[in-house]
Amino acid sequence: MIADWKQVEEALKNVEVIGHENNKPVSVIGYAEDLRCIGIGTDAAVFYYPDTPNYAYKVYSAQALEKKEVEFDIYKRLSGSPYFPECYGTGDNYLVLSFEQGITLYDCLLQGVRVNEQVIQDVENAREFIRSRGLNPRDIHLKNVLLQEGRGKVLDVSEYIKEGNDSRWEHLVWTYKHFYPLISEVKVPLWILETITNWYNRIDTASFGIEDFSKRVSQLFFGKRK
Repeated sequence: MIADWKQVEEALKNVEVIGHENNKPVSVIGYAEDLRCIGIGTDAAVFYYPDTPNYAYKVYSAQALEKKEVEFDIYKRLSGSPYFPECYGTGDNYLVLSFEQGITLYDCLLQGVRVNEQVIQDVENAREFIRSRGLNPRDIHLKNVLLQEGRGKVLDVSEYIKEGNDSRWEHLVWTYKHFYPLISEVKVPLWILETITNWYNRIDTASFGIEDFSKRVSQLFFGKRK
């Protein structure tokens, strides 16, 4: 198994992941034949190599390199659960993860793919499992939950050592119960999703109310009701 993914190291050396300030997504420079970037985050980028189809490679920027070992330890503590990818090992600046088929809940909204209640329950079960391992289920949102053959899988575990509840998942569950039935299987335009994301990222947590936020979002979809 190690021999399989070690062959990708030469390809990974031809790309560089550049971090940015203010929590902006990383940039990727360079090129390697057949190496495909399949995900971009604020600390790392994820690559796929067709000669090793069972694996994905999370490559960290130099600024975030210390987070690699932290995340590796989190994956070890979560090992054996069906709700997360498996982590098989590390390189100098990357983790080797299981490659997971499926689409994110964010892409489900873009494509009009229905998200069933089992996905929500799977994430709830994943959150309980995280707590049972002495970790904190934070930063669970539309872009890091995967719809996989009707089930849910959580992709990014990097914040589980941080304290506090960011309430992101709770807000999504409320929205799923109260608002999602109105738009289920509707293809939501990208500009609407990006607008909602920008609004949410700029909220004042001290005075935030999910019901009022939902009313504001409704105006994007349905216009102001008299």
